[in-house]
Amino acid sequence: MRFEFATATRIVFGPGTSRHVGAAVTDIGHRALVVTGRNATRAAPILDSLSTQKIEYALFSISGEPTLETVKEGTRLAQAAQCDFVIGLGGGSVLDAGKAIAALLTNGGDLFDYLEVIGRGQPLTQPSVPYIAIPTTAGTGAEVTRNAVLASPEHCVKVSLRSPYMLPRLALVDPELTYSLPPEITASTGLDALTQLIEPYVSTRANPLTDGLCHEGMRRAARSLRRAYEEESDVEARESMALASLYGGLALANAGLGAVHGFAGPIGGMFPAPHGAICACLLPHVMKINLRALRERQPSSEALGRYAEIAQLITGDEAAPAEAGVAWIEELCEALRMPSLASYGITAEDFPVLIEKAAVASSMQANPIKLTPEEMQEILSRAL
Repeated sequence: MRFEFATATRIVFGPGTSRHVGAAVTDIGHRALVVTGRNATRAAPILDSLSTQKIEYALFSISGEPTLETVKEGTRLAQAAQCDFVIGLGGGSVLDAGKAIAALLTNGGDLFDYLEVIGRGQPLTQPSVPYIAIPTTAGTGAEVTRNAVLASPEHCVKVSLRSPYMLPRLALVDPELTYSLPPEITASTGLDALTQLIEPYVSTRANPLTDGLCHEGMRRAARSLRRAYEEESDVEARESMALASLYGGLALANAGLGAVHGFAGPIGGMFPAPHGAICACLLPHVMKINLRALRERQPSSEALGRYAEIAQLITGDEAAPAEAGVAWIEELCEALRMPSLASYGITAEDFPVLIEKAAVASSMQANPIKLTPEEMQEILSRAL
């Protein structure tokens, strides 16, 4: 057995921890670029904490998912303001934008030099400037991952900037920041978190460390996601989902993902669909087709037993077969009112391009079995 596990240098979890970011970064830098979402007023407590410690900052607000131009603009701002570290405060899009900016500040050349799929795929050669990640949703786990997902409108695709050098210096996970999330955001980000616990568990790169994280994360998400969706003031459920998201980020960064995320990148690049909602649309169908393909072509695969374990973890039934897990996910998506892929304008005519792009996506390579084009088309048809 041989595996590697790498994560953020330091992880701090707990209610209220984000309000003490100033004290946590006094030995990291003197001037921060603070990357936020469109509602920059949410950063006020963070900015106050920095000011208390005499740390200067420049504010960079982004709207929607980060594009290549977003990252270039943020990098130029950070250089002009002479920022020596970066703080990201927001959902996965904001955290990924901050991660990419931090990397470009120390690595020369053009962004295309380092991008997967559409770029030259060259490795980063220098560690990023120190990066502090503060998530405001319980979903992506981007506070502990080594990649940034960026949209290229020109190519109609999302691609990754990826390197161990991009792991954050500090991840501050404060469940209080998720208390006010609206139900639809709680649902889509929560299902993203659950997907990022299921896929690494059946990944071809799964290892004992990520297995333990996935086990605990799936248990927490199964008992807490619907509660957080139905009652935003359920503090225990919010805390469990923040942990589940963190565990998912730790797992995916070290064990990879699968077909759900293999499809999610191309779909998100071509259509205005939230990442978590895409994952919710695809997850039960990918599980179902994976199970059938494994039984037909790899009946001795360890992943078959793992799908049964997933069913037992999320249903609470120690005798549940793998199909019970698929049914449970389908019922959860219905209860959380997840839309179909068709609601985002996707049609069967888009399938050939989506399949072509998904087949070469990095996430698809860790799926427990190589899917045929016909199986990939069936997944999309079922999710439509």
